[in-house]
Amino acid sequence: MAWKVYLLRCADNSLYCGITTDIDARIAKHNAGKGAKYTRARLPVELAAVSDDMPKSKALMLEHRIKQLPADKKIEALKNSKADSEKQKLLECVTKKFEIHGIKH
Repeated sequence: MAWKVYLLRCADNSLYCGITTDIDARIAKHNAGKGAKYTRARLPVELAAVSDDMPKSKALMLEHRIKQLPADKKIEALKNSKADSEKQKLLECVTKKFEIHGIKH
């Protein structure tokens, strides 16, 4: 099954990171107040970034790495990450998506 890592921009301008197999359904669930506890108090949310498809284990690892960073350091750290070539490719994809969706770094 193909998994994606996603970042949401919440109404308070904070970021939320998660993984899913169906990005549209997951965002709808968040905006219906049935997603993560964190987003329920910060509605509405909008998609800020999404990765390409990957195995669940890699999505969980990437999500964990992103969640460890302060919001203002997420993109910068991803760009400067020293990772193997496959992970680096995934990180570059996510970084490009951040820029496309307007998250400043």
